[in-house]
Amino acid sequence: MAKIKTILFLFLSFCSVQVKAQDTLVVSLSDAIIRSLEISPEVRAKAAKVDYSSARYNLASASRFLPDFTATSAHSTAPALDNPNNTPVDRLYLDPDVRNDWNDLSMFNRIEFSAIQPIWTWGEVDQSIAAAKAGIAVDEAIELGTSHQVAERAAQLYYTLQLTEALARLTSEAGDIVDKAKTEINRLLQEGDEGVDDADLFQVQITEQEFLQRVVEADESRKTARAALTRLLFLEDGQTAAVSSVLLEPLPFEPQPLVNYQELALKNRPELQQAGAGLAARSALVKVARSNWYPKFVMGLTGKWSYAAGRERQPNPYVGDAFLSRSLQIGFGFRQNLNFGQTRAKVAQARAEESEVQFQAEAARQLILFEVEEAYRNVLITFAAVSSREQALQISKEWLRLEQVNFDLEIGDTENLVKAVRDNLSLRASRHEAVYKYNVAVIKLMSKSGILLASVQDGTIVGL
Repeated sequence: MAKIKTILFLFLSFCSVQVKAQDTLVVSLSDAIIRSLEISPEVRAKAAKVDYSSARYNLASASRFLPDFTATSAHSTAPALDNPNNTPVDRLYLDPDVRNDWNDLSMFNRIEFSAIQPIWTWGEVDQSIAAAKAGIAVDEAIELGTSHQVAERAAQLYYTLQLTEALARLTSEAGDIVDKAKTEINRLLQEGDEGVDDADLFQVQITEQEFLQRVVEADESRKTARAALTRLLFLEDGQTAAVSSVLLEPLPFEPQPLVNYQELALKNRPELQQAGAGLAARSALVKVARSNWYPKFVMGLTGKWSYAAGRERQPNPYVGDAFLSRSLQIGFGFRQNLNFGQTRAKVAQARAEESEVQFQAEAARQLILFEVEEAYRNVLITFAAVSSREQALQISKEWLRLEQVNFDLEIGDTENLVKAVRDNLSLRASRHEAVYKYNVAVIKLMSKSGILLASVQDGTIVGL
């Protein structure tokens, strides 16, 4: 009876381990991260925002030359001239009998254009371009931050799948234990062993049903996880996936001093790059707002040309014909916004936004230092847990071998053997979970230090 209870306790305690099932295409860790980055719509959306910022920068750069340059055309019909006195064409304006002949119409065309070129704007144009250029850097940093998040998520799914595979193998061994217990009880009942009764058989049968439930739960969770990862990697319908290695082993990672990772984070974290570029953009916009205090020196150009058949141009500068004319004016001037109240408010607004970004940058810096330290200490904690579980597992293996030898020599205790098997399975499950948490902690430390993508690109994944 004690033997059966021990077997049941072994199975139930082992099945209480939470199994996280995830799936992926047959890829290595590096392949999974690279594929997720290439296919991720989140990264692509941020990349599109970078393209938008680049176009906005091109627009700002184009405003350096002829920012206000327009042309307008008009097309209609115009009357010819009725000259009853046959007045010479150069004196038509002097003849009061000259009239428009609406019975003789011809095509009329007119083109007008105007252009303004800034000469000196007190930094408005240059600083607008600088702000747009900094905007590109802001969106590039946002894209990089999104890439870090996607890479970290892909790595976690990879190690989660490895954990699932390891725990699935242990679940299979637990099922074998239940089958052996059921077979052993039936044999003892048939032999009439007084230490076993029908209650033991019923208890094992109930445990068997619980095991079958656990199998279904694990299988369905795998299917759900496979569907989730399929969406993440945008695999084709019907594709299955698996990790390239089902062995869950600790990453070969040698931690450096904490200050090293903090320095790397301050140098590489996209949040700080985003804050720095954002501050540059806001500072430029402050100068743009301040430029409205001063008059802008500009050069202007306007012109007009119109023509209709049957009309005659008059040489007198005080007499003009709207249907037949041409003109060109060019000169210099000043533009000044006289609403100084609005200018004052816009400058104050720009300075407030600049201060906001400054405070956000400092807050981000402190948060990043804390995140790196938290991730670093979590690596140390999980590494200690892995070492502890491996030492305990080694002791358990020695104990199990001893009990197996004693049992083969018929000097051992069956209950001790079952306890050794139970503890060995439980410790193996705990060791797998500890390795999983350690690997994820290492990936998170690399991500928080801003070196995860660089490690993927140079093929090292782990290390500096």
